[in-house]
Amino acid sequence: MRTPAGTVLAFAEGRAAGGGDSGAIDIVVRRSEDGGCTWEPQRIAADGRGDTRGNPAPVVDPRTGDVVLVSSFNGAEATESRILAGQVPAARGRRVFVQRSADDGRTFSAPREITAQVKRPGWRWYATGPGHAVTLRHGPHAGRLVVPANHSAAPPEGSADTGREPRYYGAHALYSDDGGRSWRLGFVDDTYDGQVNANESAVAELPDGRLYFSARDQLGNGPGNRADTTSGDGGLSIERPFAPQPALDAVPVVQGSLLYVGGPGGTLLFSAPSVPDARVAPALWSSRDGGLTFTRTLTVSGRKGAYSDLVQLDGETIGLLHETGTKSPYETLEFRRVPLAAVTGPGGGPA
Repeated sequence: MRTPAGTVLAFAEGRAAGGGDSGAIDIVVRRSEDGGCTWEPQRIAADGRGDTRGNPAPVVDPRTGDVVLVSSFNGAEATESRILAGQVPAARGRRVFVQRSADDGRTFSAPREITAQVKRPGWRWYATGPGHAVTLRHGPHAGRLVVPANHSAAPPEGSADTGREPRYYGAHALYSDDGGRSWRLGFVDDTYDGQVNANESAVAELPDGRLYFSARDQLGNGPGNRADTTSGDGGLSIERPFAPQPALDAVPVVQGSLLYVGGPGGTLLFSAPSVPDARVAPALWSSRDGGLTFTRTLTVSGRKGAYSDLVQLDGETIGLLHETGTKSPYETLEFRRVPLAAVTGPGGGPA
């Protein structure tokens, strides 16, 4: 993400004990004051103290310029599989926290819990982002902070299901109208029909004020691995259920990132690997019609790749932070500066 001072903040999970999704994990951050050309040493934004803090979703409070960081927690021993199956007590399961930085990402306040405000009773899994959240700039909800997230529901009473079935995943949003001091639950995708299992969602604001949401489809019965929807009321509801996005049928089952650049007539960008059955060949897609269609405009490399996040650095450049490697998609985190014209084409950048 980019702060009002122009500093680029790169957040990641610092997995001290290995590559697993649970265990001793901190949220770490690095700062760049020159658009991602050089980086300061790594700092800890949220110390797991032997437990898991992850899924960082940073956003800027427009009133103060503070960086607001929303994230998720669970006990080190609580794997996603156990949480999905309802085998973990609430105190050690997925909980939600918020922090602030008033010094441009150098330090962060202690995590403050907001679980009761944004997690429904009966939900098991919960994940913010991962990836940046958005501050709304247009319409009646201008100034609102919107965080894309996902959850899992418990099976209905009497079901033989365990809760580990992908059909119980769903996307949702949480939002704040006071700069991140209080939070509410926005829309909830609770179809749980197995057609589209929305997971790890991302969001971008379109110039007409609508929100475009794109989600990983976790092994749903529909075609492809990406699904999308829109919201016309600042994330309180969605205009239709999540549905497959055929223009992104080259994307595997993986998280992806969104970024809108320019005013009316600008471009919606999407980043993810570009081989349907493997996390390989990280790429960028562009849409000039608000996410109705996408065109692959740049293949970043032929290497393996996984999670990513996009940021606008200036009027001519975007940044791509992504996992990549030769033998594994998770060997390193790489930050690339990409000319905006390379992914938007003529007329697709800032107005």
